[in-house]
Amino acid sequence: MIRQCTIAQSIKTTGVGLHCGTRVEIHLRPGAADSGILFRRVDLNPIVDIPASALLIGDTRMASVLEKDGVRVSTVEHLLSACAGLGIDNLIVELNAEEVPIMDGSAASFVFLLQQAGRAEQTSAKKFIKVKLAVEVREGTGAQEKWARLEPLHGFRLKFFIEFNHPAVDGSGQTAEVDFNLESYIQEIARARTFGFMQDVETLRGMGLARGGSLENAIVMDEFRILNAGGLRYRNEFVRHKILDAMGDLYLIGHPFLASYTAHKSGHAMNNKLLRALLQEPDAYEIVTFNDVATAPDAYARQLDEEWAHA
Repeated sequence: MIRQCTIAQSIKTTGVGLHCGTRVEIHLRPGAADSGILFRRVDLNPIVDIPASALLIGDTRMASVLEKDGVRVSTVEHLLSACAGLGIDNLIVELNAEEVPIMDGSAASFVFLLQQAGRAEQTSAKKFIKVKLAVEVREGTGAQEKWARLEPLHGFRLKFFIEFNHPAVDGSGQTAEVDFNLESYIQEIARARTFGFMQDVETLRGMGLARGGSLENAIVMDEFRILNAGGLRYRNEFVRHKILDAMGDLYLIGHPFLASYTAHKSGHAMNNKLLRALLQEPDAYEIVTFNDVATAPDAYARQLDEEWAHA
C-alpha cells in the first residue's frame, strides 16, 4: 500500500518575506494522518490555523495567499511545491508572520528542510485525485489569451508555455515539460527561481509587494538582460519556475494528482480557477488509493523514494 507521509521530526529556519520584507521564522512539525498541510499563525493571540485549501485562496497577486476570517498566509506555493515533489501529505507549518519566507526564490531550501527532518510513513493510505474527464479554464482572446487544463493520466505530468516578450526570457526557452513517471522533481524543478523586472519594482512596492525582493532570492532583469551574476540555473529556468509554482498551486486541492496539466501564460489566479472548476464537476474526478504498489504510477511508487535518497 502507498501510505501517507509526514516528517519524522520538527525543524525550523528563518528567512525574509518576499512581499512583506520582514524576517520570518518558519517551524515545520509533523502532521497527523489525514490532516493535510496546515498553516499556523503563532504570532497571533489566539493562534489561527489555516488549512491549505483551494477554496481559501483569496489574493493571487504575485503569490497564492490563503485567507480565513481576515487572517492571511501569503506565498505558500513554493513550500507546497516541495511537499508535492517529496510526497508530504500532512504537515504543520508554524509562522510568526503572515508570509512564508522566500528563501532563495525556489523550492530548494524547503526540499532541504524536509529532507533534514526525514520522512515518516503513516498508517493511512495516501489519497490521490484521479482526473477522469478533461477540465479547462480560459481567459482573454488573441495574444492576451491564457488557459490551463487538466486531463486524465496514470501519473503526473506538467507542460507550460510562457510568453513575456523579453529577450532574456524568450531566448532561454518558452516551453518546459516534466513527466514525473520519468524525471526527478529535485533535479528538474526544485531549484528554479522566481523572477521579476526592474521596471516593475516601484509599482509592486507601491502595492505592498516585492519589498523583500533582491538578487539573492529572485532572477532580476532590466529591459535587456539578466542582472544576477551567476546567470541561470537551468537553460529554461523561467518556465521551469512556472511549473514549480503550478505544482504548489495544484497541491492546494489537498492530495497529489493523477493527471496531465498543460497551461499557457497561466499563473496563480488561473491555477486556482482551474481547481475550483474541477471541484464543481464531481464526475470529472475521483479519490483513489493504491493497496498494491505495483499498480501505482512510477511517479509515486518509485520516484519519491529516489528523491528522499538525496537526503
